[in-house]
Amino acid sequence: MQYCSTRGGVHGWDFRDVLFSGYAPDGGMFMPESVPVLSPDTVRGWRGRSYPELVVEVASLFIPNRLIPRLDLEVLVTEALSGFSLPEVVRVARLKDGLSVLELFHGETLAFKDLAMTCTVRFLEYFLQKENRRATVVVGTSGDTGGSAIQSAKGLSGLDVVVVYPQGRITPVQEKHMITCLEDNVHVFAADGSSDDIDQPLRRLFADQELVKSHGVMSLNSVNWSRVMIQLAHFIYAYLELSGAEQSEAGAALPELEVVVPTGGAGNIAAGFIVKRMGVPLKLVAMVNSNDVVHRAVTAGDFSMAANVTQTLAPAIDIQDPYNMERVFWLLLDRDGASVKNMMEEFQNTHKYSLPENHRKLLSQVLSTGTVTDEGILETMRRCWDENQYVLCPHSAVAVWQHYHCPPRPGSNRCYIATASPAKFQAAVQRAGLTFDLPEAVQALDKLPTRYQILERSPDWCKDWEQTLREKIQSVSVSRKNRGI
Repeated sequence: MQYCSTRGGVHGWDFRDVLFSGYAPDGGMFMPESVPVLSPDTVRGWRGRSYPELVVEVASLFIPNRLIPRLDLEVLVTEALSGFSLPEVVRVARLKDGLSVLELFHGETLAFKDLAMTCTVRFLEYFLQKENRRATVVVGTSGDTGGSAIQSAKGLSGLDVVVVYPQGRITPVQEKHMITCLEDNVHVFAADGSSDDIDQPLRRLFADQELVKSHGVMSLNSVNWSRVMIQLAHFIYAYLELSGAEQSEAGAALPELEVVVPTGGAGNIAAGFIVKRMGVPLKLVAMVNSNDVVHRAVTAGDFSMAANVTQTLAPAIDIQDPYNMERVFWLLLDRDGASVKNMMEEFQNTHKYSLPENHRKLLSQVLSTGTVTDEGILETMRRCWDENQYVLCPHSAVAVWQHYHCPPRPGSNRCYIATASPAKFQAAVQRAGLTFDLPEAVQALDKLPTRYQILERSPDWCKDWEQTLREKIQSVSVSRKNRGI
């Protein structure tokens, strides 16, 4: 298994190289050069496997045994997922009228990012120890990724974590999961801007290959292939739990499962599309909030950013640059790196791109979309509580809105992805007129000291933020050397 860039300029990298990278040197994103296809009988044979066992099965398809032997992989995944509040790690809540919600939020920061982040950090630590190397992780976050990266990597001697979040645009719990971590290897910046603003200086930093190589700079956003790779497993888990595949005979075609995904940066929907390409019959629905660039791309070919990111009740998907759509386009266009390069460079330079109609039709054949207002989010949260006594987080409500407004056809199977606990979004729960008992760990966050640095909005803010982050990366690298780490 080797990896290439979606923009065609890089080929033949192995998993270890890709793991320690952010964007590819040509500005693209890494993808496997070939996507393994699962036979229907292989899929049926995985029925009854636990979620951690499915993660191992999936990861072993993309990580050669010579890099991480199977037994080591099993240990790494087991240890990574051992800290979740559920022994089974994830679960399906089966509610009234066929409403099946896949809960992915039982990790330390109460968000689905914990699933892939904990495993990816274990893989990193495995190679760092083996090679006696050090690295600096740089993460821009729209809310959940930063906290998950920090909690997964805090205290590790060989890994520094630099996290940048949009101040005032995330919830207090999301913020406290980051700024209350006082470990020496954690460095948090609060930026006066949106998550899309943050991406601009980070792209410039990752494009500086001298900086990347000399200081071991890497990404733990879903830019990192390992994050997307682990997310393949929960789509397969959902399929095995809810599609009815076990009732189909050996050798017969597999039944279809519709999966409805709240979508921001599009990492989760990209993972679902890869699973579909692997031969698992998924029907994918990407649900967005008022930041509707993915919806406009599918329905009208308008892959363009709005003038500003709209702040909504679902802040983790308040994104106008759904960067993982690059992976979707690459698969959709049969790995045509040149076309993807032209498309994405125009989008990044002008913030606009009009999909040719034949490309839009291809996209609409593999992805349906919908958009939900804040009032729609609140309405969905209230109705789900009234009918099931079940509290949704606002992001999960973006998905479940589809259940009430576009119910599944009789005899079809559908799953809704729940990406976070309602405990992280208390203001939205209160606005819906609901109550939720906060976990003790969340209540304790209010009593902890904090530490972070502010990135102010200057006339040349992008350059200034880049310089500040560059200096931090250089200083932590020097500090490690001085300490002999």
